[in-house]
Amino acid sequence: MREAHAHIASHGRSMEMLDLSGCRSLDECLQTLARGASDTQRGWLLAHGARVEAWAEARWPAIEEIDGVTRGRPCVVMSFDHHSACANSVAMQAAGIRAGDRIEPGGVVCVDARGAATGFLLEGAASKAWNAAPEPDESTRRRHVESSLRALSALGFACVDDMLSQTWLGPALGEIERRNTLACDVGLYAPVVSLGEVAGRRAEWESSRVRLRGGKIFVDGTLNSRTAAMLTEYRDPAPGLPCGQALMSVGDVVEAIRRVHAVMGDGGELAAHAIGDAAVRAVLDGVEAWQKENGRESVKVRIEHAEVVDAADVGRFAALGVTASLQPCHLLADVEALTRYLPHRLDRVLPIRDLLASGLLPGRSLVFGSDVPIVRAEPEDSILAATTRKRAEMGGSSAIAPEQGIDERTAWACFGCEARPRD
Repeated sequence: MREAHAHIASHGRSMEMLDLSGCRSLDECLQTLARGASDTQRGWLLAHGARVEAWAEARWPAIEEIDGVTRGRPCVVMSFDHHSACANSVAMQAAGIRAGDRIEPGGVVCVDARGAATGFLLEGAASKAWNAAPEPDESTRRRHVESSLRALSALGFACVDDMLSQTWLGPALGEIERRNTLACDVGLYAPVVSLGEVAGRRAEWESSRVRLRGGKIFVDGTLNSRTAAMLTEYRDPAPGLPCGQALMSVGDVVEAIRRVHAVMGDGGELAAHAIGDAAVRAVLDGVEAWQKENGRESVKVRIEHAEVVDAADVGRFAALGVTASLQPCHLLADVEALTRYLPHRLDRVLPIRDLLASGLLPGRSLVFGSDVPIVRAEPEDSILAATTRKRAEMGGSSAIAPEQGIDERTAWACFGCEARPRD
């Protein structure tokens, strides 16, 4: 079975962080932070998995509220989708982030009516705060990678695609393989900006079980952050972002394809994060433009997430040879955001049935993954979402685009297996 979209090192590291995914309110979040701040450890307090839209208050904690429970430790609370965050005053200062700063790519430091920082950060600003915390040392990184792969193997995955692979990940995986403790085969997709550096050392670690597959780009943000690039306006958009935020143009996509081809030649693959329908279209337009000049087979392209796809673009995936790499499990986490912000586009959410009918093949040109640690890697979550289009406890009327549901056998085929793997 194949996990087609994971973040291995981040997954392993998240196992040792504060987990807010079980919080149902702002108060529960603050209580969890207070308990984390009271332990004997010092240094940064990192918390992940916050799903604010599902909280009773449906709002992020104010910077003063986080300051009040974190005992002077720098603290960053990351949204489960890793595209927005909230930081306390100490973390903001340590990261060099100030009120009103714009931090690329697409980063916004939000302010209140007085112009003071609220602690709420979007895109590049959220990443800057999160990355200000010290990186784990080499042995800790290796432990994180091994922990992640063991957990994925226990779920039945034999191979994993790592999206946004760090420059050190290939060498670490090579060492793990030499020690005969590699639990899964791994395909790496490095950020396009560092693909040349990663490829330059691949001979040191690449093998039949660990391979560099291509590069990764981000064309937009996410739905919960309201930064996914949409063709129509959000209901209740983020300030100044009525249609979300495009992080790359069609020309930028073409340039990314060109860079992957320059580094890896024919057969290299570009993985493009595109969640909103405008971002999906931009990638497809970029592929079409590239192919008109260079031919279809020179570089493979896969679109990651494609959570909202306009009807006019569904058939273009198969026509252009673009793989749809979907994470149906995200629908379960995004219910509140989808119904609040995109009630007028619910019929275009994860059009799996239409994509298959257009010519995509389950497990080959339409594949499933989880995006772990964004959400958990349990494949049953994607099977549930792909077949019922709702959470298990929800009534049938709550299903999102139920006409796009597929049968269970086809859903498992998108993971590369004929049926649920036996324990």
